[in-house]
Amino acid sequence: MTTHSPVTSAAPPADAAPLLAAEDLHITFPGRHGADPARAVDGVDLHIRPGEIVALVGESGCGKTTLARSLLGLVPPTSGRVTFGGKPLGYRSRALKAYRKRVQLVLQDPSGSLNPRHTVYDAVAEGLRIHRYPGDERAAVAQALSRAGLRPPERFFLRYPHELSGGQRQRVVIAGALVLEPELIVADEPVASLDASVRGEILALLLRLRDELGLSALVVTHDLGLAWNIADRVAVMYLGRIVETGAVEQVLTAPQHPYTKALLSVLPEAGGEPVVLTGEPPDPSRVPSGCRFHVRCQVLASGDAERAGVARDCRTRDLPVLSGGGASQVACHWATASKISSPSGD
Repeated sequence: MTTHSPVTSAAPPADAAPLLAAEDLHITFPGRHGADPARAVDGVDLHIRPGEIVALVGESGCGKTTLARSLLGLVPPTSGRVTFGGKPLGYRSRALKAYRKRVQLVLQDPSGSLNPRHTVYDAVAEGLRIHRYPGDERAAVAQALSRAGLRPPERFFLRYPHELSGGQRQRVVIAGALVLEPELIVADEPVASLDASVRGEILALLLRLRDELGLSALVVTHDLGLAWNIADRVAVMYLGRIVETGAVEQVLTAPQHPYTKALLSVLPEAGGEPVVLTGEPPDPSRVPSGCRFHVRCQVLASGDAERAGVARDCRTRDLPVLSGGGASQVACHWATASKISSPSGD
């Protein structure tokens, strides 16, 4: 996807209280056939402030979807907590129902998200009916469709998903999330199934909704190009941990972690040779000692970590959990050593 300048809308102040926060979150699943438990999310702090778009980026299997599902209340944490508006998330059905009115999910596959037997009107009205909306249902559905860019909305009421284009179906899914007037949406690969020509329209829509409604968003993606186009801040996840985070322009123009550099190197706009990581991401039931990326790290393999005097640390010394705020941070022995030896950050 073609990248442009990053978003220019004013991001919330760095000291703004988070709307949604994960605090020391751990999620483990039982191992198969007696294996050790899988540490899908292994110590994550992540804050999303009002009106902020945060991109959560990483390869498949890194834990980002499990983290997103936990933030939605779909997967209770093994330890740690999720807070919304400063209050811990409750997991009783009544508390979750109230919470899901304020935090909505937008899935990556609109065809799978929409019941083919339901009209557009029924698909968008479903949330209103679940939450027993007391107002004018027809007006609320029309407003949501209009906000999602389907105008005039009445023209879409009686149409079925198979009668719509992929981009229109995704707009219906977004309208279904908007109809309850949430404060935050979690968008899991929101443009992955769309043609390149439509992706920009959906990203522009999400930005417009942030600007007009003050909507916050967590965008889950493997695509750093998408993060560049839409996010205020990016969090790069690897094997259950966030390994680098900061303002999107800073992280994507001056990445510090070797994993972030590898992800960026495969973008068409990057130029130069792509970094080919050896092997598959390690099994979350067998997290390596030291830096969890070290078994695939191009800096360690090239000898640069050895020359910097940190190769032993990379293999044996654990790194701290990054804090969830907006400051630029990296969990990497080599990047930390490089900063110390070059205070200017060059």
